[in-house]
This record gives sequence, C-alpha cells and structure tokens, in this order.
Amino acid sequence: MSKRIYITGIGMISAIGNNVPEILTSLEASKTGIGEITLFPTLHRGSLPMAEVKLSATQLLNLAGQNGSQQFTRTTLLGMVAAKEALKSAGIDAVDTWKTGLISATSVGGMDRTEHFYKEFLEDQSKGRLRDVINHDCGDSTERIAIELGINKLISTISTACSSSANTIIFGANLIRSGKAERVIAGGTDSVTKFTLNGFNTLMILDKRGCHPFDEHRAGLTLGEGAAYVVLESEEIVMKKGKQPLAELTGYGNANDAYHQTASSPDGTGPFLAMTKALKMSNLTPAEIDYINVHGTGTENNDLSEGIALERIFDPVPLFSSTKTYTGHTLGAAGAVEAVISILSIQNGMIFPNLQFSTPMKELNIRPVTEVLTGQNIRHVLSNSFGFGGNNSTLIISKPTYSS
Repeated sequence: MSKRIYITGIGMISAIGNNVPEILTSLEASKTGIGEITLFPTLHRGSLPMAEVKLSATQLLNLAGQNGSQQFTRTTLLGMVAAKEALKSAGIDAVDTWKTGLISATSVGGMDRTEHFYKEFLEDQSKGRLRDVINHDCGDSTERIAIELGINKLISTISTACSSSANTIIFGANLIRSGKAERVIAGGTDSVTKFTLNGFNTLMILDKRGCHPFDEHRAGLTLGEGAAYVVLESEEIVMKKGKQPLAELTGYGNANDAYHQTASSPDGTGPFLAMTKALKMSNLTPAEIDYINVHGTGTENNDLSEGIALERIFDPVPLFSSTKTYTGHTLGAAGAVEAVISILSIQNGMIFPNLQFSTPMKELNIRPVTEVLTGQNIRHVLSNSFGFGGNNSTLIISKPTYSS
C-alpha cells in the first residue's frame, strides 16, 4: 500500500491558454483571461465580463481530436483536452499496465447542450433535438473522457460545487493509499452555461469590473470555464519506472460546516478545519507553508471568511494570491486548475499575483501578492477550494523529495 502520492503529469485548458506551456506564459506576463464576452450567447454580453476559452465549438472539437463529430458537450471537450495533456505529460502511453482510474468533477455537466434543446422546445413542443439532452448528467462527461483515455474500470464523478475537483484529487489519493488503484487521473471540467451565469447574477455576486479578490472594494466573482487534470501515481510506480515526479501530494483535508446553502461561515470555521486537517496529515507546521493559493473568489463573504481562517492559523500569513484573477472562477474545475498552477509555482520558483488589487480589507491585516515574484524557493503550497453548502477542501502540494 502506497503512503506517498506523487503527481507525475498535468494538463490544463483555460481562458489564459489551451495547454500548460501557454498558461505558464500568461501567468508570467500577468495576462488575465477575464474580458468581454465574445463567444457565449447571452443578453449579458457587454455588461458582464467572463473568462472564456476562446475557441468555437468546431475549434474545440478539432483540438480534442473529435473532428466532425457533434456528440460532445463543451464540458466534455474541455476535459478531453486537459486529461490527454496530463497523460502525455506523465509519459503514459497505455493506461492498462497499472490499475488506473479516472475521477472527474463538474458542476454543470452537459447543461450547455440541454439549454439549446429547451430554447426551441419551449417555443414549439414539436421542435428541439433530444440528442441535445442525453448528455445532460454530470457523469456523461466522465464516461466519455474515460473512453477517450482507454479507462474502463475505476470511473467516478464528483460534484460538490466549487470544491469538486479538489475532492477528486483527495478521493484519488485515498484510492491509491487503500490499494484500490495504483494510478488515478483526477481533475475537473466546466463550461459556462446560461444557468450558471444567470444564477450567479441573480445572487448578485458577479463583479461587472472583473473580480477583485481580497480587496476592500470587491463586488463579486467572475465566471470562467476550463479544465485541469493531474496524474497521481503511487510511490511503487514512480520507483519502478524511474520517474521524476513534478510534485508530491503531502496533505489534504475536507470539512463541511453546512452554515448556509451558498455562503461560507462568517467566522471561517469550515476553511479553518480543512486547512488544519491538511496540515496535520502533511506533518508540516504553518510556518513551513511557503505560498497559499487562496480560494479568493472576490465575493464579500468568501474572502472575509477565508481571511479570518488564515489569520487564525498562520502567524504571519505566508505569501498568498488568488489566481482566479487570471482564469475566472471555473467552478467544478477550480480546485484542479489551481493545483496545476500551484505545481507551476513550485517548478518555476514563481508566485503569480492577485491581479486587480488596490485596497486592503479593513477587517484583516493581510494583503495578497500583487506582482510576479521570481527566484522563490517554494517547497510547500497550500491550495484552498470551498464550495456551496460549506464543502471546504484544502490540498498541500510539495516539491518532490524523490529523485530517480
């Protein structure tokens, strides 16, 4: 039974790049993906910003290697692109040589296609293509990604709102530690839909200027779309194959405060519990965390709750930033998106800034990193992902100590 979990491959597509190298370039240049809506069909175009993947349906089909086929949702295609890149990054040609699973997350599933059906159907009940509905459920994208990767045994879908893909990484690590799997591709994928855009707008938590996490004048989040996956492998595989891992997953924690359907607990109880659990598992002290990739949505409630928890645990609070200012809030994909960015920080000795920050929050004594920091010795990164209903997850990702 493997006790150490290594990350050997990463893949990602988002508003700041169609693959990991492009994303790193944008991060280094402080180039945000948040901007005016250009592709997504909505009445809010011109009034609400978004972080879109700038690819049409046809372009995304081609990038995913599904040329000419129309039987895939945007959520599925984004996931295929990122998952295949992760496998390639890990140097995996055949997934059936070890017990391999796919744990994938999403919050919207195939809702982007379903919305097309209902628009026509509500106008005329003799219209609307039912094939636009059959991919609606969350598990459909997971199944189709699994088929594309050649995985046919251990397959599961997690949907816990914005902590979803962080939880796939936790679940994948537990599967490896228990001996039920030797390798797991874990992550998540989400496209923007009218349901999510209109839903968050109804909650009045979308910032028309683009998100300003941890800023006194923050007014809400900015939605984004994308996908990210990591390849988790057991210590046995890494040693036998002589692999050089990208990082090690040294700790994780999940806590459910159930304070409110959509709001975080105002005293930061859930975030505090998730972070302390992760620190305990990793056998690290708070002082050993070099950087925190905060959940940092830019909403009034979330940033204050997370900030209170940070000040309660850390003295002083380490360097931190919200990279949602680059990618937007990718919902079910956010935990894996930020895990990949955390790994890039470790690999490149860089901390990527919290863009659009100007004024510290009056309730807190902390402020995020606001410019790219280079030459950093980053050994341990703590990454937070908090979901609706108080489902809070924390990952600790570390510089690997194993060398082939």
